Amino acid sequence: MSTNKLGQSSTRQLPEFLTSDALADLNAGAHNAPFDVLGPHKSGNRRWITAFQPGAVEVAATVAGKQTPLSRIDGDVFSGPVSGKAYTLTMRYADGSVHTIQDPFAFSPVLTDFDRYLVGEGTHKELWRVLGAHVVRHQGVEGVHFAVWAPNARRVSVVGDFNHWDGRRNPMRPAGDTGVWEVFLPEVGEGALYKYEILGADGSFALKADPVGFGSQHPPEKASIVRDIKGYGWKDQGWMKTRAARSDRASAISIYEVHLGSWRRRYDDGGRPLSYKELARDLVSYVRFMGFTHIELLPVSEFPFDGSWGYQPVGLYAPTIRFGPPHEFRDFVEAAHAADIGVLLDWVPGHFPTDDHGLAHFDGTSLYEHADPREGFHQDWNTLIYNYGRREVKNYLVANALYWMEEYHLDGLRVDAVASMLYRDYSRNDGEWVPNKDGGRENYEAIAFLQEMNVAVYGADPSVMTVAEESTSFPAVSQPVHTGGLGFGYKWNMGWMNDTLRYMEKDPIYRQHDHHLMTFPIDWAFTENFILPISHDEVVHGKGSMIGKMPGTEWEKFANLRAYYAFMWMQPGKKLLFMGCEFAQPEEWNHNAELNWTVADLPAHKGVQHLVRDLNALYRDTPALHVNDCRPEGFAWLKNDAAQSTMGFARFGVANDVPIVVMCNFTPVERLDFRVGVPEPGYWEEVLNTDAAIYGGGNRGNLGGTDTAGVAADGHAQSIALTLPPLAVVVLRLRREAGK
Repeated sequence: MSTNKLGQSSTRQLPEFLTSDALADLNAGAHNAPFDVLGPHKSGNRRWITAFQPGAVEVAATVAGKQTPLSRIDGDVFSGPVSGKAYTLTMRYADGSVHTIQDPFAFSPVLTDFDRYLVGEGTHKELWRVLGAHVVRHQGVEGVHFAVWAPNARRVSVVGDFNHWDGRRNPMRPAGDTGVWEVFLPEVGEGALYKYEILGADGSFALKADPVGFGSQHPPEKASIVRDIKGYGWKDQGWMKTRAARSDRASAISIYEVHLGSWRRRYDDGGRPLSYKELARDLVSYVRFMGFTHIELLPVSEFPFDGSWGYQPVGLYAPTIRFGPPHEFRDFVEAAHAADIGVLLDWVPGHFPTDDHGLAHFDGTSLYEHADPREGFHQDWNTLIYNYGRREVKNYLVANALYWMEEYHLDGLRVDAVASMLYRDYSRNDGEWVPNKDGGRENYEAIAFLQEMNVAVYGADPSVMTVAEESTSFPAVSQPVHTGGLGFGYKWNMGWMNDTLRYMEKDPIYRQHDHHLMTFPIDWAFTENFILPISHDEVVHGKGSMIGKMPGTEWEKFANLRAYYAFMWMQPGKKLLFMGCEFAQPEEWNHNAELNWTVADLPAHKGVQHLVRDLNALYRDTPALHVNDCRPEGFAWLKNDAAQSTMGFARFGVANDVPIVVMCNFTPVERLDFRVGVPEPGYWEEVLNTDAAIYGGGNRGNLGGTDTAGVAADGHAQSIALTLPPLAVVVLRLRREAGK
């Protein structure tokens, strides 16, 4: 017994698939295979169309202009025999309104068997092309294909404005045994808001953002947004052809680290941050003026909490909407490339936040994270840790790394918090962690993931770079995977940063006792391909600004900072400096406000800025200062005098490259007639002096340079006598005759 469309009793024989259980599940929104019931299905010799349309008074199917009413079978389920194939559904509602749609249940699956195989195997390197929301033309109809991995869910639906956020209306179909659910929704398009409503394995309902969504609402709103990211039309082919040389160990790499939300703000427009398009104009031109070779962005993958600076991402595949839509982020990258500047992204595969709309407990189980909090909960950040041993999770992350390179032409990834991934006992006490299968602390699964990621990234395009923020002595971080390394291109030299800053923070009278802090780091300087980092982490959380760390009077503070920057730029290793440090911002960095650009126009601050620009130019234009950044052949000590807090060293390139001599004086005492041995005879031209008046110094120096004398010193047959200004670094370059 059933009821017809007018609610009257009907004795019509129902098809076998319309069981009482199926009808109950459809009305409850709990059917786990709705495509087995809804849409067109044959029963005997007849073709039935079944629709679930909450709120409809009448439903009819139209085929070739002929309308056939469907009977109300039970609740909001309508069904009836209809001849023909292509059809539309028309609903009439109690208020008299009428709505006609293409029936999503009339469309076949979009995912191919091969895609399903790769997803199930956890080896789909282009995962973003099959999961997420894609504007497509399917079976001759425009719409959006949605696909999400939720293997333990009882039911998954797409909800949005297009279906009144009712999870019963557009349930998805399982894609075989891959754990993926998919559906094609006709007439949905670019800009549509959506979430996934998931009936979890535990019986709970949850609304989740798309893990592979290309766009999101502006926080605190949480919905994903359909973004069509196809067909941008890149014009940076010239850059891409030369990128390999620019990321090579022998190249000059000087990185400007930026938090986009606080570099500059538009106080004439409510204090908002600059948009991607404004940054493409203003930030790119500034970085080019300053002579940096790369911009490194703090994370831009969508994140809910501004105070995390992006380090707690929810949408790994979505450039944050805070500054504009995805194509405008591409505009920014392309503008950088047009200015011969690379763009690196701070990438966070180490953990994710517990926000309800994110990955946490995604399908009613610990899907992306470990179930055991000793493995799956990060105590320092109150975040969850990826289960790197699960092939689908590893695939999700590896594909994300490839996605940023492929879709946004990024030039590299700086991988955040690598140390927290490598060790199971990271920041944990005894009893708070689970040993590996051999009883040790190394996280074998995370190590395998990092190796696979690096192999995949460099295999797809060897011209990019990956960089590890790794603070321990874990071996071979920047060595190839086939030799047992992690496979990164570069590693941050956190030890160098910590030691040298400890030295610089000391009153000069005490520095003689800690001279080793400046000299000892060279002992391991060539064990990895190092970047010397002065990052955002050094100017937050009560650490003070860079100028604030320096001891002494105001003049001495600036002199110390100028000397430190010159020491850093002349040392082996690539360079990284956080925004604001280049003009000695006096305050700690505040992510809620723009940099203190007002002080950048004051003489002392402008002097530091001018120095950093000149250091970049000297580093970039002098092979001896970068060709052997990662090779011991490029460095030699000349002089070390702990009692006087002076040190000197030489830098070398390859054959015929002019050598450089660097002398440092880290006391406020001027050293006159200071003799130092040099590697070759001739005239040594003073090419940089941090005490120059243009930088804010006292203009003491060597009158442009000096000739060698036949006086043996420091193991060399010739030497030069220098004036070493107080708290200063002097850089000299051998002037060779033409052809030598």
